[in-house]
Amino acid sequence: MAVSTVYTVQSLNSTCSISTPSKTHLKFNQKHLVFYTTSKKTFTTKRASDISCSAEDKTVVIGLAADSGCGKSTFMRRLTSVFGGAAEPPKGGNPDSNTLISDTTTVICLDDYHSLDRTGRKEKGVTALDPRANDFDLMYEQVKAIKDGVAVDKPIYNHVSGLLDPPEVIKPPKILVIEGLHPMYDARVRDLLDFSIYLDISNEVKFAWKIQRDMAERGHSLESIKASIEARKPDFDAYIDPQKQYADAVIEVLPTELIPDDNEGKVLRVRLIMKEGVKFFNPVYLFDEGSTISWIPCGRKLTCSYPGIKFTYGPDTYYGNEVSVLEMDGQFDRLDELIYVESHLSNISTKFYGEVTQQMLKHSDFPGSNNGTGLFQTIVGLKIRDLYEQIVASRVGAPLEATKA
Repeated sequence: MAVSTVYTVQSLNSTCSISTPSKTHLKFNQKHLVFYTTSKKTFTTKRASDISCSAEDKTVVIGLAADSGCGKSTFMRRLTSVFGGAAEPPKGGNPDSNTLISDTTTVICLDDYHSLDRTGRKEKGVTALDPRANDFDLMYEQVKAIKDGVAVDKPIYNHVSGLLDPPEVIKPPKILVIEGLHPMYDARVRDLLDFSIYLDISNEVKFAWKIQRDMAERGHSLESIKASIEARKPDFDAYIDPQKQYADAVIEVLPTELIPDDNEGKVLRVRLIMKEGVKFFNPVYLFDEGSTISWIPCGRKLTCSYPGIKFTYGPDTYYGNEVSVLEMDGQFDRLDELIYVESHLSNISTKFYGEVTQQMLKHSDFPGSNNGTGLFQTIVGLKIRDLYEQIVASRVGAPLEATKA
């Protein structure tokens, strides 16, 4: 029989229990249906001035996968903010470009690799989620070229008109983020990723978010949004959802468990699932690494209205992989008090005490800033910055070690 050690931490009204690891299984493998497109396109290689040759300057590639309306844009804004500099569309380019460029990062939307425009998909009876509506050969060739330091002429999918616009030049940045429906679908593209994230939003939460975005920002009717969700679900289950098994980190957003039979969906339970053994990535932990933790923060130090806040942490398995899971259920009332929570987290890769809190306050108007979605997106952004710095340091150090040898 396994022996469990329990620690009790007293901090005013704060309660915390810690025990040795116990394993549970969260998920089972799902069938993965694959269609390969055979269409081929060429991409343009730029002149020598557009080629980066030094090892330390070689582009680091990050993949972010999620369904439409699941918070990818907000996450990208948080991520680029961590690296500094405002992320903006290419200057002087297509005003409907999906690309965002900052001093360090370039974010490209994988919708740009649709092989069919909106009318073409309708005629063929396929959704944008179907691999047959996307050009994975071109996606692979261009992401590989950028990673190798070569500029490309990337196509543009116009979300306003639904048409395929003329291409735009993408030069190799320090960090390339490919975000969209399929960054981990094609094995060739997946192998190019230095780190990958999947945003896993429950159906209830996804529906509320998509209505808010598509009605407010894109002028869609409630009926058209409902019809779109229902039409997309079979393809989402077949082609998008299975990608999370490959992700190095998953942010899972669920309805709260603090309110019995909650139907409003305003309070969220968010889980940060972090794969163990990923190079240059050490999972975040709460109090004691590898233990199982349940923590209700002190009400005198962290203001939160009903139903309060609860954190849990511990080891688990996810699609057969060893993972650490950090969970937050509830929401903050005052972001300036988040420093109390931050001080109890370790391996968050901050440059200074309070950096997580500072980033959250900086973007307090972003969706999810009062709950675990904003908190965990910010932490993952800091982890990616740390990963990038470690990768660059390893590339600089490798030739030196070889010379010494």
